[in-house]
Formats: sequence, structure tokens, C-alpha cells
Amino acid sequence: MIRPFLVLAAALVSVSSAGPLPAADPQKPNIVFILADDLGYTDVACFGSRYYETPNIDRLAAQGVKLRNHHHCQNCTPTRAALMSGQYGPRTGVYTVGGTDRFDTSERPLIPVENVQALPLDRKTIAQQLKTAGYATGMFGKWHLSEKGEHHPARRGFDEAIVSAGQHFDFKTNPPTEYPEGQYLADFLTDKAVDFIGRNKDAPFFLYLPHFGVHAPHQAKPELIAKFKDKPPVGGHHDPTYAAMIASVDESVGRVLKSLEDLKLADNTVVIFATDNGGVGGYSREGIKKGAGEITDNAPLRSGKGSLYEGGTRVPFIVRWPGVVTAGTSVDVPTIHVDLFPTLLAIGGAPAPEQKLDGESLVPVLKDSSARLKREAIYQHFPGYLGAGPGFWRTTPVTLIHEGDWKLMEFLEDGRLELYNLRDDLGESKNLAESQPEKAAQLLAKLKAWRAEVAAPMPERKTASDSTEPPARKKPKKKKQAA
Repeated sequence: MIRPFLVLAAALVSVSSAGPLPAADPQKPNIVFILADDLGYTDVACFGSRYYETPNIDRLAAQGVKLRNHHHCQNCTPTRAALMSGQYGPRTGVYTVGGTDRFDTSERPLIPVENVQALPLDRKTIAQQLKTAGYATGMFGKWHLSEKGEHHPARRGFDEAIVSAGQHFDFKTNPPTEYPEGQYLADFLTDKAVDFIGRNKDAPFFLYLPHFGVHAPHQAKPELIAKFKDKPPVGGHHDPTYAAMIASVDESVGRVLKSLEDLKLADNTVVIFATDNGGVGGYSREGIKKGAGEITDNAPLRSGKGSLYEGGTRVPFIVRWPGVVTAGTSVDVPTIHVDLFPTLLAIGGAPAPEQKLDGESLVPVLKDSSARLKREAIYQHFPGYLGAGPGFWRTTPVTLIHEGDWKLMEFLEDGRLELYNLRDDLGESKNLAESQPEKAAQLLAKLKAWRAEVAAPMPERKTASDSTEPPARKKPKKKKQAA
């Protein structure tokens, strides 16, 4: 059957080229990037869960390397913007999902920075760069960087692109696509991914498979729910439907791996698995009692999705690269979303884009887990608010630096500093800002220098008139590239 959606011109799903592409080099490794949605750091067995079952993801980790200190943004859209552009939020203007008026901030002291909701068209995506290096490119799943006109992924470097998110059953696709009655979205997307692999097996390809699972609404296949119905909870992992959703994502990983093996492509394919932000859980320990939709737990990490504590930003990240990475190893150096772009450029032998890239290729640490990167620190900047029901906030405006074992957070409403040694205190329970003032000052100076370098906009403090009536909202200007 055909599910209706926005009617798009046929030209939308074709990709124009500014000239002939280079001849495909069959020796270049294929690249598969599977991205789950809202899956927490400990929601897979190989990262700690003793309730959820993820045998295929676990096998991928056993055959590859786990990045145990990898970070994405606190929620969906800014992570995807960073992954696709290789730039931190201050350069793209993408900080969150939706507009800054999404939550009632009338009682808060700061006016949030206006949020850009579509990845600026003057930024080249990683798909565009790999395409110039001879890669066939396909994307099936959640895009969340605007699907309108030139913003659709089929216009952003993907030869083939089907977008779908919002429902796990009776879903819509863009462009409209046929699928069997009652099919589960994760299965549909995997069908498309496996078909893409089969049709492009003779040339290098880049497959981006961003699942909508395990995002709410929490819907799963009945037979998988039944599998977990009587399983005893372990820690904060307890929900059979959520466990079944994780199992469907794991099934997808298994089907993709099997397709590569059946076609004898596995030895020449880099497979990456990650999730876009922290899991939806851990809020009750923060005193957030309503509105956050807690369904899992990120312990030992603090808080969850929407927060810039580790539970909101630290995610599982796995890379299998046969013959290059040492199977079963781990990398503990801090890494972050903007590193994916230069990493894939290095793997695929693709040229760098004109825009500034904020990350660093992870190839050295993938090859040698004891290696170190050139940069000193990674950063996050969130100049807005994320609510969790009336009177509760997953985060207020905050900016942070993570250097080695140390993490400093500056909360922008009042300048409060929180300093943690993540090696000794992964749960961020002991604020060392007062007992380690020199370290706090050192990191704060570096954080301020970085904000100046990327021209990070700061939220404005309200005046007396702002307190009595909502501030006028201006449409965000087109974000120009910062040097």
C-alpha cells in the first residue's frame, strides 16, 4: 500500500552534480553508519545492561572497538547537524529541537539564543564529500534537519533518501513509499538498507541508517514484547516494550551485518553504531518528577536526554574496521560528534569541504587505542532551555569543556561553575569547583577562549520590560560560516 505524505516533485529524489564524479575505486572501504534514536549509554549489553538484549550490537563491539568516552548533543537535531556538517552548534546555529519558544521561559532570567531549525545550505554534508570521492550514498530513516525543498537529504549529497520518523507503525515516508500493512518502521528501513547494499556491492558506498527507534511513542512488535514480559528488571531497566524496541534495532544491525557477510563485503566495510543522545531516564535523581517521560536509566551516568551531564551526552559508539582496528578493544580518550566528519573523510579518501571542520580524525586512536589526539579538549554550548513539565528543567543555559579527566560546566543564568573529575566520579556527584579553584579557573579560561573562537552567541539577560511581556522574536538570520 502507499502511505500518503507531502507530495514532492520527482526531481527531489534525484541528485544534481556539478560535473562528473571520479571513477569508483573498488578498494576503498564501504562505510555503514547506523544511528539509533534516544538509546542510552547503558541500554546495550556491551555497555552495561543486564536486562536489554543486544546480541548483534555486542558482536559488532567484540569484532571492533568501543569508544567509551564519546559524546553527542543533549538532544536530536543538533547532534545530526554536527555529524553531517562537522561543525559545533555555534557555527551552524542549531542547538536544539524546534524553536526557542518551545518551553515557557517567562519566569527565567535569560532570553535564549534563537535556534536554527534547518542545516544551512551553504554547509557541505559528509555525504556530499564522500560522493565526490566516488561513493554511492544512501540514507533511510530520521533526518530532522528539514525535509523541505533543497534541505531534503536527496539534495544534500544522498543518491537515495527516504525519510521517516514519528510513528513505528502506520508511518509516513518522504517521498511516499509502498510498504506492507502493519510493517514496523525499523524493519522497513532495514529492508531499504539491505537492498541498497545489494545494488551497490561492486563499488564503494556510504550507507546512513538513522533509525527512529527507540524514540517515543514506545511501540514494538508484539512477539518481542512477549519475550520480555516476564523478565525480571535489573536496575532501572525494566520496560518490556522499550526492551522490544531495542531488540528491533539490534535485529536491524544483525541483518545489515549478515548482508555484508553474504555478499563478501564485510572485510572491506567500516561499520559504525551509535545513538544520537542520552537515554530518557535518570531524571528522578535530579528531582524532576513530571513530564520527562522516564523509561530507562543511564546509571552510573547522571541524568538523561536533554541534560548536559554525562547521562544526556555520553553515548555508545562502536567501530568495526576489519584489518585495521584491534577486535575487542576500547578507546577512553574524549571524542565528540564533530569528529565523525574528518574521520570518514580520512577513511574514504575524500576532500575536505570549504567550511571549517571542528573535529579531528579518529583514525589514529581507532588503529591504536593508546594513541592520543592533537587537540586538548572538546566542548558543548547550549544557550537555551529544555523543560520537563511545569517548573522542571532538564537543563538551563550551560556551556562546558571536557579536557582529559576533567569537565567544567558554566551555567549561564548565574555563572555557577561545576567541576568534575570523571575518572574518579563518573556520576558527577562531587562538585570540585571550590576545592580545585585553580583547575576551574584554568578550564574556564580555555572555555571562554573557545567561545570567542567560534563566535558563540550568548543568551541575553532580561530587562524589567522583558519580565512583564514576552520578548519580540526575530526570525533567525541565515547562519554564515564562522572561520
